[in-house]
Amino acid sequence: MFHEPVLTQKVVDFLIHDRGGLYLDGTVGGGGHSAAMLERLSEQGRVIGLDLDDEALQYAQSRLSGFGARFQAVKSNFKNLDQVRDELQSEKIAGLLLDLGVSSHQIDIPERGFSFSAEGGLDMRMNREQALSALQIVNHSEQQELRDIFRTYGEERRAGLVAKAIVAQREKAEITTTRELVDVVSRVTSRQHRIKSLARIFQALRIAVNEELDNLRAALEKSMDCLAGGGRIVVISYHSLEDRIVKNFFRQEASRCECPPELPVCVCNKRDRLRILTKRPVRASEDEILANPRSRGAKLRAAEIF
Repeated sequence: MFHEPVLTQKVVDFLIHDRGGLYLDGTVGGGGHSAAMLERLSEQGRVIGLDLDDEALQYAQSRLSGFGARFQAVKSNFKNLDQVRDELQSEKIAGLLLDLGVSSHQIDIPERGFSFSAEGGLDMRMNREQALSALQIVNHSEQQELRDIFRTYGEERRAGLVAKAIVAQREKAEITTTRELVDVVSRVTSRQHRIKSLARIFQALRIAVNEELDNLRAALEKSMDCLAGGGRIVVISYHSLEDRIVKNFFRQEASRCECPPELPVCVCNKRDRLRILTKRPVRASEDEILANPRSRGAKLRAAEIF
């Protein structure tokens, strides 16, 4: 079951500026955002929905079949938005939406291994055809590497203790399920902080398996060349690591000269490439949070390309 998308009205308000343009939904999921986009567009407007999950692509294509050729589902990572545009021989993109993180549908399937609340295999791959999974990272990474993953991608203060406990446990037997990993983490975390630590450890592994932050950086950079002048980019993030990347990228591309103040004239020749549309991240209203709890941590940022 695919859940309701978050901040849908805000997405289309910020994203749709040319009702006859081509828009890219970089994480189509169940097609909720794409449906709202298509409803706002004219008969000439089109949406290409990207995802790495076959179930999501099939569901979205079926759900949006009534829009005919105006919607197309494509299996690809949003970091490859330039390749998708070229392969489809498409014009410049009028807008790009990135709704980041794991989908509720994936979390709800225990065997996907995304949730520490249900027992399943240590998988966590958004693209089930890729080789690297959480199983490989947990059982074959060096202790230092595990600590760095938990500290960098999970901002977990007990990263070293958790990494040490994992290495000690796998010397006895391979860690193969989410429940086994939960048991290991629970041994070195207090009851008071256990849930938050588990959430951070699972988040860190998911990010590492799917290279989420590197993919986000690549997509943001490529959007500068793939979007038409006046094109919009809207990003919804769910944790501070993602939001920080988006915020800093927007600020960097909205700034001009970066020369030291002591230089009398500019020598860097840097020019701003976008205009930030959201001075602060847009959050869900209390009513939306009550109706859709997933929206609680969502932050939306938007910008317009020059």
